[in-house]
Amino acid sequence: MRIAVDAMGGDLGPTVIVSGALQGARAFGVPVALVGRRSELEPLLTPDQTAGADVVIVDAPDVVSMDEHPAQAARRKPNSSIAVALREVKERRADAMVSAGNSGAVMAAALLVLGRVPGIERPAIASFLPSTHGRTLVLDLGAVADPRPQHLVQFAQMGHVYAERVLGINAPTLGLLSNGEEPTKGNQLVQEVYPLLAQTSGIDFRGNVEGKDVMRGVVDIIVTDGFTGNVALKVAEGVAAFVGDALRSELTATVPRKLAALVLRPALRAVRARLDYSEVGGAPLLGVDGAVVIAHGRSDAKAITNAVGVAQRAAEQDLAGAIRAAARAEPATTGGDAGMAAGRGASD
Repeated sequence: MRIAVDAMGGDLGPTVIVSGALQGARAFGVPVALVGRRSELEPLLTPDQTAGADVVIVDAPDVVSMDEHPAQAARRKPNSSIAVALREVKERRADAMVSAGNSGAVMAAALLVLGRVPGIERPAIASFLPSTHGRTLVLDLGAVADPRPQHLVQFAQMGHVYAERVLGINAPTLGLLSNGEEPTKGNQLVQEVYPLLAQTSGIDFRGNVEGKDVMRGVVDIIVTDGFTGNVALKVAEGVAAFVGDALRSELTATVPRKLAALVLRPALRAVRARLDYSEVGGAPLLGVDGAVVIAHGRSDAKAITNAVGVAQRAAEQDLAGAIRAAARAEPATTGGDAGMAAGRGASD
């Protein structure tokens, strides 16, 4: 097994990405391929850095910047670090790919290079929000801003496969994000999706979930459109940062509080870890025909290390193959037009 890491992506530059990838190689015992400009990567691979890590460099002369148009960059830069890393997966020189670069470009290039799993119309980004019971899987977190109802049903089915296959959750429960628990609540998309999910076999649909319940852990999986999911994710990150800053400010305001903070330090660190996106590492892009993990643009070395672990697990469990098998097994008539295989002939 080998994980291809886009070494040029991310806000913090190749030094941080390379450091995290090498730490991931050592932590998870998996070889990594650093994909990017060889002239910039080779000086970073000192003997101290590479000790205990199986690493190779795959040269990629082009880089997709964060502000480039995703689809245009995917087409115009076939030799970008993103595209070359994906071809490593396509041509079976790597088993999974990780990138903290332009997420839209990663998705566009993944669709061009790897293609979609047969029966899946749109991919979805799946990751976690913290909850009182651990973490809640949420999708989509930004791949498809304006999905159709059948796309959300496919997201639910892919999330079910991921939760069972990779996360080891037996019979995961699932909810639909809305502004009220009643089936009549929500915008037009939510109201159309609700009955389709209720009719879809193979998932344990528990109805609508309100925003206040996301972090209560009332279900294992929450399904929403990419626009809403991405906003929810960014709000959660902002709240986590605010809580951390507020606690730090209040607990260092006076000497007695500083002493109390010393006693509470282990508990405070545990809470911070639960709110820290770097602990998650990366989000798999479900629905593309290969293991692709999208890391946060601001990923530090720790986040990249954990993203390598996410990619390793996705590859080991053959996540794309499991979704492919579920798509074949799901009748096209399940949930009306909303089964995993539904809409194969529909225009984009």
